[in-house]
Amino acid sequence: MPYAQIAGWGMCVPSKVLSNDDLVKAGLNTSDEWITSRTGIKQRHVVSAGEATSDLALKAAQRALAKANADPREIDLIVVATSTPDHVLPSTASLVQDRLGASRAGALDVNAACAGFVYGLTLATGQIESGRCKQALVIGADALSLYVNWKDRATCVLFGDGAGAVLLRSGEEPGVLATSLGSDGSGAGLLIVPAGGSRHPSTNDSLRNGNHYLSMNGPQVFRFATQIMGRDAERVMEASGLGPDDVDLFVPHQANLRIIETAAKRLKLAPDKVFTNVSQYGNTSAASIPIALCEAIDEGRLKAGDHMVLSSFGAGLAWASAVVRWGTPQPVRLTAAGRLRRAAGLSTTRARSRLRRTLGRVRGLLARS
Repeated sequence: MPYAQIAGWGMCVPSKVLSNDDLVKAGLNTSDEWITSRTGIKQRHVVSAGEATSDLALKAAQRALAKANADPREIDLIVVATSTPDHVLPSTASLVQDRLGASRAGALDVNAACAGFVYGLTLATGQIESGRCKQALVIGADALSLYVNWKDRATCVLFGDGAGAVLLRSGEEPGVLATSLGSDGSGAGLLIVPAGGSRHPSTNDSLRNGNHYLSMNGPQVFRFATQIMGRDAERVMEASGLGPDDVDLFVPHQANLRIIETAAKRLKLAPDKVFTNVSQYGNTSAASIPIALCEAIDEGRLKAGDHMVLSSFGAGLAWASAVVRWGTPQPVRLTAAGRLRRAAGLSTTRARSRLRRTLGRVRGLLARS
């Protein structure tokens, strides 16, 4: 069975930064000390006017492909995990697929909120392990700053915008070792954007009443998160045959520093095995883990053979974890048509046609000889 290996990675965050002090100066009834002591967040990046989720996703994807020296025309599948799509339809993944020039890729969105990236990673891994695709691009991208009420300090201080992506390739060495997915829909109302869907379509009243803003029961979500993230990470570690001493890096969803510390304590992991960047980005939802992963890699926190645990939770209520064995990315094995297409920049149809003509000439020469 082939393994899914991370061959490339990339991230993108908006250039606009909002610090805690900026929020205070804008009139929010809070302080830097209040926000930092409760969340660990010092600043967040937010989109500017005209900047959409697909713009962030595209840049992260391009950087992941460049890191892997990959041709977008050889991608088989694109999964975009997002709760803030550009449109109700079409999918954001389709927009990214077109702008990338990934002409042969299937494309779909996954909405599992902050757990979305690991959900997408799981889906793409399954496709690679089954042999149905050789390269899959998984992107987590969100712009939740567009859905928060900037007068509500219980929510607006928490969220930021960004995107992160990984390119998965089929390889012979272990990569993604195990994943775990879960959901408890009975808690759906604890973290929700009430209006704008088919249950409560947009109306003048819904706009006037602020029903398009994100609503969260903070204490309940905090209790859920502190229980589920560590527990699910334990489950996926057990499935991989790993104990605390075998984990080289824990990359959790970056929602709240206290939640991260609680999960690490449950897993019996030393602080130097836990990666955090929540102070600089806040909660970027589905982008949180891939952004943290990109920064961990660039800081040299992973070496070949290391075991990494990813764990996340979010609206739904949903949760997801994964164990990844870090290694040297394996080169993708292109078909003869693929090599022709990469060299000559041809479409799939033209490349196959040229290959058939070439093989026909060779057969003719052999027959005449």
